[in-house]
Amino acid sequence: MPGVGAGDAASADTAGDETAARQQEAGRVTPGRRLAYAVLATAAGAGLVLWGITRTWSTKVTDRPGLTQLRETHPGTDTAPLVLALALVALAGAGALFATKGVVRRVLGVLIAVAGVGVVVATIAGRAGLDIGEAGAGATAWPVVCVAGGLLVVLGGWWTVRHGHEWPGMGARYERTVTAPVATDDTGTVDARSAWDALDRGDDPTAR
Repeated sequence: MPGVGAGDAASADTAGDETAARQQEAGRVTPGRRLAYAVLATAAGAGLVLWGITRTWSTKVTDRPGLTQLRETHPGTDTAPLVLALALVALAGAGALFATKGVVRRVLGVLIAVAGVGVVVATIAGRAGLDIGEAGAGATAWPVVCVAGGLLVVLGGWWTVRHGHEWPGMGARYERTVTAPVATDDTGTVDARSAWDALDRGDDPTAR
């Protein structure tokens, strides 16, 4: 019976090690996740900019004796048209991150970061000295949204420049590559840690 107890203890230790390995692998930020984070940051930032720049930044009211007042609303695109163009460039760049790799992807990251900086500068320049009329709080809130979006775009671009060469390409899992074998024990059972590593590489350890 002591032998049985020792065997149970060994099995429990093995199961605990496998669980710890799974938890460690689940918490690790893989290159694929970093790519997703960069794309999300860039796309979300561009979306915020497009939303903010198309809102009303100024409202001019003209009094007409005997008639109703004449109200003219102007979106941010009237004041800072360059912001809209740069946001579209950033949005296109977010999609292109999937289709590029290596040095080309890092160059794209530089362009995305420059577009984000341009958004921030153009927004501030367009808002400075603007006669907001009766636009109210929106005349300040929407430019702030654009600046926040521009900073997100800069973050996505910088992240790409820093780590873009490490990320997989769109067709990486379909390319024929030589991968490390998945370790097995004496009974032929696949080692849990090696299996998780294979999944991160895009391999299916059960297909071996």
